[in-house]
Amino acid sequence: MISLIPRKDIPLALTVMTPIIAIALTLIVGAIIFATLGYDPLQALYQFFIAPVSRPDQIGDLFVKACPLIIIASGLVFCFRANVWNIGAEGQLILGAVFSGYVALTFPGLPGWAMMPLMVIASMLGGLLWAMIPALLKTRFNTNEILVSLMLTYVAALLIDWIVRGPWRDPMSFGFPLTKMYEDAALISRIELPGIGYLGQLHWGVVGALLMAVGAWFVLSRMLVGFQVKVMGAAPRAGRFAGFSPSFVTVMVLGISGAAAGVAGMVEVSANIDQLQPDISFGYGFTAIIVTFLARLNPLAVIGAGLVVALAELGGDSAQIALGMPKVVTGVFKGILLFMLLAGETFNRFRFEIRLPRSAAVKLTGGQN
Repeated sequence: MISLIPRKDIPLALTVMTPIIAIALTLIVGAIIFATLGYDPLQALYQFFIAPVSRPDQIGDLFVKACPLIIIASGLVFCFRANVWNIGAEGQLILGAVFSGYVALTFPGLPGWAMMPLMVIASMLGGLLWAMIPALLKTRFNTNEILVSLMLTYVAALLIDWIVRGPWRDPMSFGFPLTKMYEDAALISRIELPGIGYLGQLHWGVVGALLMAVGAWFVLSRMLVGFQVKVMGAAPRAGRFAGFSPSFVTVMVLGISGAAAGVAGMVEVSANIDQLQPDISFGYGFTAIIVTFLARLNPLAVIGAGLVVALAELGGDSAQIALGMPKVVTGVFKGILLFMLLAGETFNRFRFEIRLPRSAAVKLTGGQN
């Protein structure tokens, strides 16, 4: 029998080498797959890892792609640290976009200094309210937050689809399910660097995402609230003995993660889409779960993990355009990359122990103890 035994002490060298080995194995397996399918392995790997960041403006686009992942994962860290499993960040992102969209479309004449804070607050409220459904059901009826939050994602997708096809559809959209375009005050502006100009599509929402990750780290590592979250996740009985409320922690972490996902929805629409439509997310809420675990539930590491996953996404697009590679092939390669990184994390945190059945052990030892 094979058992996973948690490591008491994780050497620094192992922590550093694990992602390097995982990426190296990904390159080897990917090269074999590309060569088998008739593609130049070196050219394919170049398109995945080098081409997306070969120009300064593309580096800006990489941060833009990682922006919603970093925001959502910064909130999910709180949930997963507390052993509360919020799988519905995608739905909370949609509700955040809808609530902020209501502000942008209902009060188009507001000045920028008032519009943007109101949209941020509305997006946080939307994501938080959607996350409160699984939170209250769990604390009141002990329902499974995984199933409830996941199912609510599909409800949110149907809700925004109905809104943009019905009451909020722009009469001038020629029948397409689109709202009116946001006014300039409701749009997140791009960053203009002195002497350089615009760096791709880099916008101020990226700065907000980085600040959110740093803020999440500060709360978890330097504040009593963060201590409660970690204690209730690692030792619930000790937390209850210390006077911490499991229900309060559950509601709090789901509220934080829901609000963060809502902000991600607002940023994605206001910075990149400029109006509401049925598809405002490309699975960011689900992909952010992978980012959270790649970061080892560390808010600061979320930044690096988000950039790695974003690079895989952009690399897949680049390979499809440059080499005519089918989307399914790029999807397989991205899956291998994420699998290797997560497998490496497993080896990093656990050691494998093989235990033979007693009968087999007796035969190997010749019946000697």
